[in-house]
Amino acid sequence: MSEFHVEIGEGATFSKTVSESDVYMFAGITGDFSPNHVNETFMRNSSFGKRMAHGALLVGYMSTASTLAISHTRFSDETAVSAGYDRVRFIRPVFLGDTVTVHYEIEKLVPERRRSIADIRVTNQNGDIVAAAKHILQWVPNES
Repeated sequence: MSEFHVEIGEGATFSKTVSESDVYMFAGITGDFSPNHVNETFMRNSSFGKRMAHGALLVGYMSTASTLAISHTRFSDETAVSAGYDRVRFIRPVFLGDTVTVHYEIEKLVPERRRSIADIRVTNQNGDIVAAAKHILQWVPNES
């Protein structure tokens, strides 16, 4: 097998303003219609005061950043597939209308297991960290 096609320190960023349609489409796909996400009146009476995005939607944005980070490896002898996310934390709520930026950076290579591990931080428009995780990519050989 070849050397890794990524190096420590490589990565990508992805920014997106979380819209009402993002939240409603995600709720429809997943079936998660929690009032936290879809009921403005309910949330107005909460300590948050307004609706928030699903945490799992933020994980989806993390996946987008990982795809961007490895896009240059598409025509190699290995394919990277997600082996999971560790230590996923939702630190602050993300409200509809917030702009989030996912910062994805390769922090470790595990050659004997053909894995790369990335650090992920998600910040809002104020620079506050709203989510964090570790992402594991498994690099599997392509068939000849």
